[in-house]
Amino acid sequence: MVTKINRNEIIVGYLFILPAMILLFLFIILPMTSAVSYSFTNYFLLKPGQQEFIGLKNYQRIFTDDQLFKSFLNTCQFVIKVVPLQLSVALALALIINKHFKANGFYRVAYFSPAILSLVVVSILWSSLLNPTSGLVNEVLSKFNIDQQPFLTSTKQAMNSIVVISAYSGCGYQMLIFLAGLKNIDQSMYEAATIDGANKVKQFIHITLPSLRAIMIYQIITIVIQAFKLIVQPMVMTGGGPEYSTITILQFIYEEGFRHRYIGYASAVTVLFTIFLIIVSLIIKKVLPDESK
Repeated sequence: MVTKINRNEIIVGYLFILPAMILLFLFIILPMTSAVSYSFTNYFLLKPGQQEFIGLKNYQRIFTDDQLFKSFLNTCQFVIKVVPLQLSVALALALIINKHFKANGFYRVAYFSPAILSLVVVSILWSSLLNPTSGLVNEVLSKFNIDQQPFLTSTKQAMNSIVVISAYSGCGYQMLIFLAGLKNIDQSMYEAATIDGANKVKQFIHITLPSLRAIMIYQIITIVIQAFKLIVQPMVMTGGGPEYSTITILQFIYEEGFRHRYIGYASAVTVLFTIFLIIVSLIIKKVLPDESK
């Protein structure tokens, strides 16, 4: 009787996870296996019946593609700039919100609200604000006798503008995670440190940061992965320009696969890029081990 009940419970359990497993297969496993198989072919989207196996030719092309190399450098530049900026701003906002003061709830919502807005909406909004001739930002700068800035139309300023906008859009979510970590820190440690004569800076360095180490590692990994997946902001705000100064890996894959229709080559780039992200994540976890375990 016990065996029959256990068998029924197992069947019911599998039935509950069956919808999730179907979605996992349809939207993750199947696309991944298809991308790997397409990467070894010359699959052209307009001629799906004429695809042929070409071995490693797509992968060989990757290492001689100057535009792909440019998009990779742009993506790395974005990651190197946005990760420390977004992480530090999120932590600073969490430290501010963690204090008890009037209108605390208002500021918490205000800081978090950009994270729930559509990236397309945010990109269009900032494109208008940063317009070099009629944008509000240049209007404000003119009040301080500062020359108009090209922002998104400049090869030197376009990527930096996208970095700042992306950090602004994403730091609210990381702020909430940091805030949850701050709430879990034992306040008696701060009281003991104050009695010993430690100032706020020393308390931050020796208590707050070590206590947030595990959260910090999680935040770094997630921000890095999200940063490498940058595509919406440059597509909407600059189209990858000016002079390909803001084109990213994902935008290159989109352009190659859906505009030029070379699915085989786009799949090869996707496979290598996925492997690269896995390696980067493992390196971060190796360099920043979680000492709390």
